[in-house]
Amino acid sequence: MKIGIIIYSNDTEMVWNAFRLGLFALEQKDQVKVFLLGKGVECESIDSEKFKVTEQIKLFLNNGGGILVCGSCLKMRNSGGSETCPISTMKDLYDIVKESDKVLTF
Repeated sequence: MKIGIIIYSNDTEMVWNAFRLGLFALEQKDQVKVFLLGKGVECESIDSEKFKVTEQIKLFLNNGGGILVCGSCLKMRNSGGSETCPISTMKDLYDIVKESDKVLTF
């Protein structure tokens, strides 16, 4: 199954759980792509002592997951993409939605 996950939140626990679900789906041999939108583009800087978001992101990527991040949302935050979270466009988000069997939002 192809799963698209859209993360629009910078709530540490929510983002941590979204990546945990994505990792679990990858372990079930599903294909998973994550698109970071709005506050979600901040996910690399929201670690807490209890919720290690960047650790989940690394596990997700190391197991074959893909992450794209909204370039406009980064620009509004005077930020840029990273190797982990490359800049993308609304077309990329549209493609994820169009190609996925299921789309989840957090």
